[in-house]
Amino acid sequence: MNSIQENINKIKQNIPNYVTIIAVSKFQPIEKIQSAYDAGHRDFGENYVQEMVDKYQVLPKDIHWHFIGHLQTNKVKYIVPFVHLIHSVDSLKLLKEINKQAEKNQRVVSCLLQIHIAEEETKFGLSSQEALDILSSEELKSFQFIKIKGLMGMATNTDNTEQIKKEFLSLKSIFDQFKNTLHLPNVQFEILSMGMSNDYPIAIECGSNAIRIGTLIFGERPTKN
Repeated sequence: MNSIQENINKIKQNIPNYVTIIAVSKFQPIEKIQSAYDAGHRDFGENYVQEMVDKYQVLPKDIHWHFIGHLQTNKVKYIVPFVHLIHSVDSLKLLKEINKQAEKNQRVVSCLLQIHIAEEETKFGLSSQEALDILSSEELKSFQFIKIKGLMGMATNTDNTEQIKKEFLSLKSIFDQFKNTLHLPNVQFEILSMGMSNDYPIAIECGSNAIRIGTLIFGERPTKN
């Protein structure tokens, strides 16, 4: 069985150097995250607020913590002091709360809008029109403590690579449209977060520059206690 460092290196060998690998550490023990850190990795993704807070408290402070799960407004205050990037913003109400808590902490928090591109109804996210409504809103202009850095999306969980490609290309198209037409002080489209362990090569081919990889780095995820 390969070491965590070997797994990371194997992925890096096959992707462009501009792509950020976010090691999805959900349910993974501290020791495994520390191993990835010791191998030089700094970007880690968590789905649950309490788990991320607990890990932040005991792991090195130069880690870039990415929040990639569904975020409730009442949990925002716990991660705003240290989070590097929130990938999963799906409402103006959530952005308002992030801005409020970021102001209290006197830091600007980077966010991505999550776009729903999959066929499964269980996945969260905005339609392209809903995202445009947020980005065009007067209220957004007043948020001085957030920066919207791009979009995130998850493709349908299927073996149909053509469908996955179609969904990723649709997100890239939305990303390009927004990037080229929206010019606001707190909107700076740079990051397109799409692709996971099972579909990241297709995502990169379609324009992703941030991939969220768990299983291929850490092995099978342990179940939550």
